Amino acid sequence: MTIPGNFLTTAMAVMPHRDPDKALELALSLDIPFWPQLPLFSYYEDMYVQASEHFPGIILDLEHRKLSFSTSKFMDELPGILDRFEDPELFNVSPEYSVVYHKFLAMDLADRPAIRGQIEGPISFGFNVQDEKGRPILFNDEVRSFLLEFMARRVNVQLRRLKEKNKNAFMFIDEPGLQFVFSGMSGYDSVRARFDLEYFFSLIERPRGIHLCGNPDWEFLLGLDLDILSLDVYTNGEIFSAYGKSIRRFLERGGVLSWGMVPTNFEPFEKESLNSLFERFLELFDRVMVSMGPGIDREMLISRSLLSPATCCLVNPDGAATVEKAFGVVKELSGRLREHFGVT
Repeated sequence: MTIPGNFLTTAMAVMPHRDPDKALELALSLDIPFWPQLPLFSYYEDMYVQASEHFPGIILDLEHRKLSFSTSKFMDELPGILDRFEDPELFNVSPEYSVVYHKFLAMDLADRPAIRGQIEGPISFGFNVQDEKGRPILFNDEVRSFLLEFMARRVNVQLRRLKEKNKNAFMFIDEPGLQFVFSGMSGYDSVRARFDLEYFFSLIERPRGIHLCGNPDWEFLLGLDLDILSLDVYTNGEIFSAYGKSIRRFLERGGVLSWGMVPTNFEPFEKESLNSLFERFLELFDRVMVSMGPGIDREMLISRSLLSPATCCLVNPDGAATVEKAFGVVKELSGRLREHFGVT
């Protein structure tokens, strides 16, 4: 097990800051730091745009902040990309696409319990990026097949770079689009999604997991071959805790849960306090314990638990202020929980 637990803190990567150094300073204030993604600083730093670097067929419109896809451009560019498929630099995030990533890699991070990276997952990327007919590229069988392998290589290259800085590095695959897989309107069903994701994860080195803020089919998600699952329990905790058998199997396989407990949106954050979040977390923690049934002791779940903000947030009226406060509360809540459960 290289992903620590015991309520150590981390966070999602998308941040509202326009100052890369300030964002990085905040990320480094947590136990398990990460390199921030800053779409308000530059469109290049948008998570979809970062994932699109060197992907054949991509049309990047910086002026209108739009990402699209051309099928004919894909066919023209594919042979050249395949010729470079063994070149790690093809899959790395360049300085143009992330200033912060390279600042992060230049730091001494060896003494941290772990560090973390991230990339947009193939399902969400494939839903979000549309071709010249307005059709998501996920529905194009040829493009989707290439997309899965391309993104897997991007994950592996980044993870290897991070492991050079800290042996316990791990990756989040950001998959907000997974909640739409279970909608009858998506046109991409869970059977296809499971097949594709199982293949995708078979190509990815460990440790790896999924982060999402939405409410998918938790049994489906917990059944994937993940090392960590990061979720918004502040919003979805009651629903998630009902999947005790799936959570139990996930933990027994060695899985880690990152509990997104502190809201970052202005209004819900202002309604909460450290005490209210502490009490609510204990209630959800106990619900999960009861739902899993006998055989999983409290110490095991504690040892497989990280703590984080509930979601990313780019739209608060106070800019980055509430997000910064939320990071502070995450650290306070971690200390309170570690004291409560006697974790050293």
